[in-house]
Amino acid sequence: MNLLTFSQDSPLLFTQALFWVFFAVVLIFYLPIKNRLAARHFYLLLVSFVFYYLSSGLFVFLLLVTTLLTYGFGSLLFRQKSTKGRKTTLAIGITVNLLLLFYFKYAYFIVDILNGCFGASLQVVNLPALFANGTFGTSFSVDKIVLPVGISFYTFQAISYLADIYRRKIAKQPSFVDFAFYLSFFPQLVAGPIVRAEDFLPQLDKPYSLSKEEFSWSVFFILKGLIKKIVISDYISINFVDRVFDMPSMYSSFENLMAMYGYTLQIYCDFSGYTDIAIAIALLLGFRLPINFNSPYKSHNITDFWRRWHISLSSWLRDYLYISLGGNRKGTFRRYLNLFLTMLIGGLWHGANVRFVIWGGLHGLALIFDKLLHKLTNGFDTKPLLRFVSLLVTFHFVCFCWIFFRADDSLTAFEMISKIFSPYTLEQIMAVSASYWKPFVLIATGFVIHWLPTRFKDTLQKAFTASPLAVQLLAAILTAILLYQFKSSDIQAFIYFQF
Repeated sequence: MNLLTFSQDSPLLFTQALFWVFFAVVLIFYLPIKNRLAARHFYLLLVSFVFYYLSSGLFVFLLLVTTLLTYGFGSLLFRQKSTKGRKTTLAIGITVNLLLLFYFKYAYFIVDILNGCFGASLQVVNLPALFANGTFGTSFSVDKIVLPVGISFYTFQAISYLADIYRRKIAKQPSFVDFAFYLSFFPQLVAGPIVRAEDFLPQLDKPYSLSKEEFSWSVFFILKGLIKKIVISDYISINFVDRVFDMPSMYSSFENLMAMYGYTLQIYCDFSGYTDIAIAIALLLGFRLPINFNSPYKSHNITDFWRRWHISLSSWLRDYLYISLGGNRKGTFRRYLNLFLTMLIGGLWHGANVRFVIWGGLHGLALIFDKLLHKLTNGFDTKPLLRFVSLLVTFHFVCFCWIFFRADDSLTAFEMISKIFSPYTLEQIMAVSASYWKPFVLIATGFVIHWLPTRFKDTLQKAFTASPLAVQLLAAILTAILLYQFKSSDIQAFIYFQF
């Protein structure tokens, strides 16, 4: 692979040395124009589309189509004066975006349901490939639909843009270049955080700024993100977690239990590692993205968990789905129903599979239970001991739900749960621990670091940002050596690329 060619077997990822060459080249040409607003936005727009091409190939045209359609509907919304006209335009704009998402992400799911319910024999057809073959004489496969990387993220950003115009949160229409840049900004394009137009567009009018402390903060977050992804997530995935989840029946109860804990840490380190890097890269370019994780496994109830986990998605679901359904404005029953439906849809957003619906449904029921419990007990977990018990219960509930999230299908998930609740023996635990001591030590270390006091982590971060650049360079070199030692021969894509 080179800097101008897409490779399906090796898409451009933050964990590749090639990406950092790409980013260095981007910076070389960016710094001279960083304070010429129109030029920097046009330049970063081109860079973002090149990045998406190197990550996703010809799906860059789908991103362009989404950009053109959303900007067009946004323009109509700005011009519409009547309430009816604004509602109609908003509804059509959101529907068009969702249809694109549904086609690429849920076509197989919908066809399977229709075939199962009506005994039909419908087949999925790749319509864009069929069109290209007929129009341009290409030879793309028409019997398989590939999910474009990042489509769920930029579709949600497109919908929030239209909704914010309708709600009059965006005062003026941006230029097409500025809007396209917002929707395609490459650090967070393929796996978030989900950035809202009302938060990002105002930054486009501000001159470039980056203090020494912010530069050091960015370096710290990049190093932290790479360690989370390569040293922890990829290592425990390849050397233990994937093996058990692939065939849970072949492994003991203790191995299945540890795989559950392992995946709980793996998905956090993988996803938060990506967003750490994305936020840091954006800051180096002069743009501020929202924090997406806040030590989620420290949560003492499931409501707290969703305030800490994938914050940009949970707040999006709250503001654009839960509130649109009525929120808590239509009585207690409707409030709980809206919570449940929001989490069901949130589960389905992650993938077109029953196991994601189960995962979302479990979290929806847990949120309802949490609200009821707090209403009945008036905050039962205020005392230290009760808060600790509540933290343990919440943590293990989240771990349990991750089984459905990770398993290949629902049957495999229930098979794994059955194994976890099978008998344990001391001999089994000792033998398994001896065989997998390296990933187990890494899992334990990861959780210990996660549960360290926030004050300690803040002190470490401040010490790094206050250190001389020579010390930071040495830390970067040592981190690179560590990453090289842990890096697997096969590039491991970020988990949320599949969503």
